[in-house]
Amino acid sequence: MLDMRFVRENPDAVKENIRKKFQDAKLPLVDEVIEIDSKRRAAIAEADQLRSNRNQISKQIGILMGQAKKDPSKQEEAEAVKTKVKEQADRLAELEHLETELEIELHQKMLLIPQMIDDSVPIGKDDSENVEVQRFGEAKTPDFPVPYHTEIMESFDGIDLDAAGRVSGNGFYYLLGDIARLHEAVLAYGRDFMIDKGFTYCIPPFMIHGNVVEGVMSQTDMDGMMYKIEGEDLYLIGTSEHSMIGRFIDQLLPSERLPQTLTSYSPCFRKEKGAHGIEERGVYRIHQFEKQEMIVVCKPEESKDWYEKLWRYSVELFCSLDIPVRQLECCSGDLADLKVKSCDIEAWSPRQQKYFEVCSCSNLGDAQARRLRIRYKDEDGKTQLCHTLNNTCVAPPRMLIAFLENNLQADGSVLIPEVLRPYMGGKEKLIPNG
Repeated sequence: MLDMRFVRENPDAVKENIRKKFQDAKLPLVDEVIEIDSKRRAAIAEADQLRSNRNQISKQIGILMGQAKKDPSKQEEAEAVKTKVKEQADRLAELEHLETELEIELHQKMLLIPQMIDDSVPIGKDDSENVEVQRFGEAKTPDFPVPYHTEIMESFDGIDLDAAGRVSGNGFYYLLGDIARLHEAVLAYGRDFMIDKGFTYCIPPFMIHGNVVEGVMSQTDMDGMMYKIEGEDLYLIGTSEHSMIGRFIDQLLPSERLPQTLTSYSPCFRKEKGAHGIEERGVYRIHQFEKQEMIVVCKPEESKDWYEKLWRYSVELFCSLDIPVRQLECCSGDLADLKVKSCDIEAWSPRQQKYFEVCSCSNLGDAQARRLRIRYKDEDGKTQLCHTLNNTCVAPPRMLIAFLENNLQADGSVLIPEVLRPYMGGKEKLIPNG
């Protein structure tokens, strides 16, 4: 959410930003919020004046009533002033109600105006116009056919989609044996990888209140992702970022405690509303998965540097697992409304002969901090908004697809990279059953 003063003083820039995101239907919002804000400020000014007048008139009534006891002719004047006080009190109540209504309307419309994107963001309508920046590792094509990822898992008796369908429906899975162990191994490795980078490990609440949801994501994303607990003001998190950023709601953080660098584990629950392929046999896009996340809360001048660090951590981690990746800069039309800048880290799929998303790194500037009132005091003692960033560390089972395909051998076995062996009981490879 933008600062209303910024919108008021820079309407053309805000409109141009909306055009860059190809959301022209939102252009009228800029003039609408400026008009609502003008009415709200006028109501506040008039109300303040009435409150000031009330204090003065109250003193005047006291004097007149005292005089009326001595001079009955003053009684009529005192009653007239009393009538004026009541009229002003009625008007003040009306203004206070109007002010509340205007504040609610302004807030709801401001939530719909996208964050100002960074100047470096490429302009494009959707993810088809995202820009490849660089590649890491050699994207190899084996001289043997690579099966579909569920077939690889099934060769180890490692997945049961049929039972999951009977129990929970499409978009769920059972992982078993070595595949389940591999799933937990990459999460544990990702956790320790980030701890070694100086991040604090966290396990957050997996349900959050509606005001936190509103603070961390746009209404569109909320409708398409979040599961609500019936009859309660609680939502299942779609990623631990939601809960982790919510941890700082209404907090004034000491400057010396910034940056906050956190790595969090959680299950994630997503509707995947409108997603394609949810009915397909596979675990690429599902309703439930687990993830290790990176979160940073920092001073504004530090956020660009942290953005670079975060996505490079992803590259380093995946390359250590012998998985080639590339960095893809997200274009303006592919950015969620709260994001200033974002990039995807995509892993190489030998089977598909293309890259697919495994990490998403985002700088949200002060968007979440403004909504949730996450602040700090600068060196001059002035209260400032923090900046927030997040990035996927590892998110199996999608990450498992990349891992299995890139480490698969001609005989159907899967090599375990050296860094992962301590988490797999020392195993150097997985051998298919039968």
